[in-house]
Amino acid sequence: MANLLSSAPTHATLPDCFVFPPDQRPPASSQAVSLPVIDLSRGRDEVRRAVLDAGKELGFFQVVNHGVSPEAIRDMEAVCAEFFRLPAEDKVGFYSEDTDKPNRLFSSTTYELGGEKYWRDCLRLSCGSPVGDTKNNWPDKPQKLREVVEKFVGPTRGVGMELLRLLCEGMGLRPDYFEGDLTGGDVIINVNHYPPCPAPGLTLGLPPHCDRNLITLLLQSTVPGLQVSYKGDWINVESAVPNAFVVNFGHLLEIATNGVLKSIEHRAMTNAALARTSVATFIMPAADIPIGPAEELLGEGNPPRYRTVTFDEFMRVYKTVGARRESVEKAFKL
Repeated sequence: MANLLSSAPTHATLPDCFVFPPDQRPPASSQAVSLPVIDLSRGRDEVRRAVLDAGKELGFFQVVNHGVSPEAIRDMEAVCAEFFRLPAEDKVGFYSEDTDKPNRLFSSTTYELGGEKYWRDCLRLSCGSPVGDTKNNWPDKPQKLREVVEKFVGPTRGVGMELLRLLCEGMGLRPDYFEGDLTGGDVIINVNHYPPCPAPGLTLGLPPHCDRNLITLLLQSTVPGLQVSYKGDWINVESAVPNAFVVNFGHLLEIATNGVLKSIEHRAMTNAALARTSVATFIMPAADIPIGPAEELLGEGNPPRYRTVTFDEFMRVYKTVGARRESVEKAFKL
């Protein structure tokens, strides 16, 4: 348990295992972007166009008036922060370095393609839909954690499904294309906690990566740290508006849309003074479901750009080649 950054003594200097090579360290970036804000309560035609346009332009956007109550969001953020403040002895039973465990607490993961560790603790929860008995596999402390997560994850999944329906309508797919097995896997929640770091310029909270799912909804935190790859540069994402979800697409959505929508690389920075806790909700397919370009998006002059794979196969390759966009694309492009 000594490996858990949030339970360790404050580091005066950054341990060598967290120091990235100079060419991979975060450069000083002065560029910042305020992500587009889409009000889901507006007219459907307007919202459909806005979601599709924002997804194609930057690949990241915010949604508000989405139907998840401010109370559910506040409670989720509060209970997640409280979890990482617990004494080490209250978390030790949930700590595991077994990557096959669907529910676990882990820390200081080694990036697959290098030896460096990144500056993050993570609580990962696997949530059935509906949650049902899957909540019995989550931590029992803080006392309200299970109740709060259950009230949060159902409506949040609903937002993700509605965004997928809007995207389908905008691209000419039937609205329920992603219903059923394509989104039938457990919803995965990653609570990412980045403690204050003694040398933010030498390490990363998360390295550059593309998400491995269909669509991600993020409670970003008021502490900045998210950076997005845009036109060859890394740009800082300004703090989200209150009660907004930051939305981005996973590589599986890029495959399913034959590249109409892109999975954009992003990374997490660290902060010398402030801890940052974000909550990412991932919509996933069932394990044995084949995923390939939708036939409705193919035709003369528009052949399939990606091969069809099952989610299990995708994950095996993803873990082997690493999470960088170029590596994932090379593995699945025709």
